[in-house]
Amino acid sequence: MEKLIIDVANEKIFLMLINEDNIHKVELENSKINYERLSILINEFLEKHKKNLNNISQIYVNRGPGSFAGIRNSLSTVKAINLVNNTDYFCFSFNDFKNENDVKYENIPDLCKKYKIKKNLINPDYSG
Repeated sequence: MEKLIIDVANEKIFLMLINEDNIHKVELENSKINYERLSILINEFLEKHKKNLNNISQIYVNRGPGSFAGIRNSLSTVKAINLVNNTDYFCFSFNDFKNENDVKYENIPDLCKKYKIKKNLINPDYSG
């Protein structure tokens, strides 16, 4: 079961691929051009690790607070992936995990489960 974490709300575009054996991650420049290329960046990241969107069973996307353009584009991209591949997605905020110490991206799937973050829920938070 492959999991993809997408965070475009912050200073960098952050992608992480989690599978049973490995964790792969990349940080990319957070720019208007990269917002528009987000689906391409995701595909290139997956191809680099010999995966594709069909391998992804769950996507976790940061819904904010943060950059309006980044959040909007990441949510739109994830919704499109869901429509095409029927991939489950979870929209989290680091504010959801206030009671946790030192939250790391690789812990997001377990934290979403612990805090009962619902599937396919989009409530963006652009304040920040």
